[in-house]
Amino acid sequence: MSRNRLSDETSPYLRQHEDNPVHWWAWGDEAFAAAKAEDKPILLSVGYAACHWCHVMAHESFEDASIAALMNEQFINIKVDREERPDVDIIYQSALSMMGEQGGWPLTMFLTPDAEPYWGGTYFPPTARYGRPGFTEVLGSVGAAYGEQKDRLKTNIDALKEGLTKLSHPEGGGELSTEVLNTAATSLLRAVDPIRGGTMGAPKFPQPALFQFLWRAHRRTGSPLFRDAVTLTLDNLCQGGIYDHLGGGFARYSTDEYWLAPHFEKMLYDNALLIELMTDVWLETGSALYKVRIAETIEWAIRELRSEADGEAAFASAYDADSEGVEGKFYVWSEVEIDDILGDAATRFKFTYDVTRFGNWEESNILNRSNELSLGDENVEAVLAAAREKLLKVRAKREWPGRDDKVLADWNGLMIAALAHAAQVFENTEWLTAAETAYRFIMGQMNAAGRINHSWCVGRAQHPAVIEDYANLARGALALFEVTSKDPYLAQAKDWAALADTHHWDPEHHGYYMNANDTDDLIARPKPIHDNATPPGNGTMADVLARLYHLSGDAAYRERCEQTLAALTPKEPEKAMHQLTMMMGFEMLESAVQVVIAGDTTAGPGADMVRTAVHHAPPTRLIVTVNPGDQLPENHPAAGKRPIDGKPAAYVCVGTTCTLPLTDVDELEGHLRAL
Repeated sequence: MSRNRLSDETSPYLRQHEDNPVHWWAWGDEAFAAAKAEDKPILLSVGYAACHWCHVMAHESFEDASIAALMNEQFINIKVDREERPDVDIIYQSALSMMGEQGGWPLTMFLTPDAEPYWGGTYFPPTARYGRPGFTEVLGSVGAAYGEQKDRLKTNIDALKEGLTKLSHPEGGGELSTEVLNTAATSLLRAVDPIRGGTMGAPKFPQPALFQFLWRAHRRTGSPLFRDAVTLTLDNLCQGGIYDHLGGGFARYSTDEYWLAPHFEKMLYDNALLIELMTDVWLETGSALYKVRIAETIEWAIRELRSEADGEAAFASAYDADSEGVEGKFYVWSEVEIDDILGDAATRFKFTYDVTRFGNWEESNILNRSNELSLGDENVEAVLAAAREKLLKVRAKREWPGRDDKVLADWNGLMIAALAHAAQVFENTEWLTAAETAYRFIMGQMNAAGRINHSWCVGRAQHPAVIEDYANLARGALALFEVTSKDPYLAQAKDWAALADTHHWDPEHHGYYMNANDTDDLIARPKPIHDNATPPGNGTMADVLARLYHLSGDAAYRERCEQTLAALTPKEPEKAMHQLTMMMGFEMLESAVQVVIAGDTTAGPGADMVRTAVHHAPPTRLIVTVNPGDQLPENHPAAGKRPIDGKPAAYVCVGTTCTLPLTDVDELEGHLRAL
C-alpha cells in the first residue's frame, strides 16, 4: 500500500517529513524492490535536519499536494539523512559533480531501480525562478526521459558508473616531504582574505583543517605570515556574528564576507574542530579571546548538545537554523528589545555589539563585536557579561530551533579529541569528564558485537560504521590515553584500527574504503581523501597509524601508514592541497616528538614536566607518562627508561633516538623550545 513510511525512522530529519503527502521510503532493499516491481525511476532526496534550503524545498514542494501527487505517480521517492548515511551522500554528490553541477543540500538525484544515477541537481523551486527550472517541470521531463529514452540514458549512466568506480581507486603515486607541505601552505596563503581572515569572498566557512595546516606551517617554519593568517581568521570568527555571543558556539558558515550573517545552524563537528584549533593557537599566543571562546563553546556543548542514555551522555549533532519557520529568529534582536531588557546598561551594550535602530541584518540585529577584535578590560567585560546573562534568560523563553538528537560516532570522536586536548591544556577536569563520558556512551550504546554503529537516536543504534567512525574514535581514544595514561584507551584505539583494516582496507590498491566490505546496499565504494567540512577518513587514519607506530614501536603501523600515503597522494603537488589532513598525518609520522616522563606525574616535579611538555612541545607531540610499575613496549625508543635517583625524568624522543634524562623542568623547556 502506498504511504509515507518515515514515521518508523529514528532520524529527526526523516521524521520532519513523516507528514508529507509524498510517499517517502527510507533507503533500503524494500524501496528498490518496489522500484523494480513497478519499473519506476527513483527520486532520491538527501538532506539533514539543520539544512535551511532543505526546509525551504520541503515547504514549497514536498508539502504541496499537487507536487506530491506527481512524485508519487512517477517515482519511488527515497529520503536520506546525509548524516546517517554519509556513504550514500558522497556517492551521489560525486555523480552530480561528474554531471558538471555544483553539489550541496538538498541533493535531488534521479536513479534507475538499480540505484544508478542518470540526472540530478540540488534545490529546485516549485516553479522556475532564481535561474533554476521549476520542480514540476523537472519531474515531468526527467520522469518521461526514463520511460521513453532508456537507451539514450544508458550511455550517460554507464559513464557515471565508470566515474564512480574511479572513486574507489584515486590516482596516487605522489610523494610527500616537508618541502611539499611548505609549498602547499604558501599556495594556500594566497587564498586567505588579508582583511577579515578566512578565504576570500562569500560565503565564508571556518575551514578548521586549512587553518590548522597553516598553523602547523607557522610552527614548523616560524613564518609570521602563516601565524597572522590564522590569528586574523580566529579573531574575526570569535568576534563576528557567526559566533553566538549569548549562548556560545559557532554557526556552520557566514553568508557574507564579513562573518556577520550565518545561516545560524550549529553543527557539532565545526565546534569540535574549532575548539582544537583555538587550543593549539592559544598555547603560543595566550590570547584571552580564544580562552574565553573555547570555554564558552565547550560549556554550550555540554549544556545544550548532549543526549543521554543509561546515565551516560554523548553529543547530539546540531541545532537548526530556523524557529517558528523563520531563519535566525531565535538569535536576533531589535533595538527596542535590548533597551527594554537592559535599561541603563543598553547604551554600552549596543555600541559594543553593533545594535542599531534599523538593524544590521534584515531589519534585525545579529550580535557581533567585529569592530573590535579583542576583549575589553576586566571591568568592561564584567558589565557586558551581566547584560548577556539577562538577554540569555529572555532568549531561553523563545521558541527554540529544532535539535537534531542523533549521536554520530565520527562527530563524537572529533569532540572527544577536542575536549581531551583542551582539558589537558587548561587543566579542566570537567571537560575531561565530558570526553570520557561521551566515550563510554559510544562503547555502551553504539557497540554492536565489537563493531560500531554509525548513529544512535531515540534509544536505537543503527547504520553500519564508515571509516570516519573508526578513524575519529581511535584518534579520540588516543587523546584520552595521552591525558589519562589509561591503557584501555590505547588498546581500544588499536582494536578500532584493526577493524578498519579488516572491513575497510583495500588489499590490492591500498587505502581505506568509506563503507565496509559487508555494506552491500551501495553501487560504489569510495575512498574519502579530500578535506571537506569534516576530515576524510583516510587522512585521519594516517594520523592514527602514525601515532600508534610511535607509541608502540610496531613497524606494521608505519608500513600501513606509508601504504595509505603512497596510494592516495597525487603525483601533482598542487592537488595535495585538498588533502590537508593526510599531509598532517604524514608530518606526524615523520616528525613526531615524544616526551616520555618516567616517574610520578600526579603532582610535584613530574606534573610540572607534563605541563611543560603540553605548553612547549611542537604540535606533532606525543606525551607519554611511565608511572612507577609501568613498562613501555620493548620496541619503543624509550623502553627501559627510568626515573633518576628517585626523581621524575623526561626523555625527548625523535624517531628512534632519545635524549639523555632531563630532570630539571627548565632544562626540558629549553630543549623543547630548541626543537
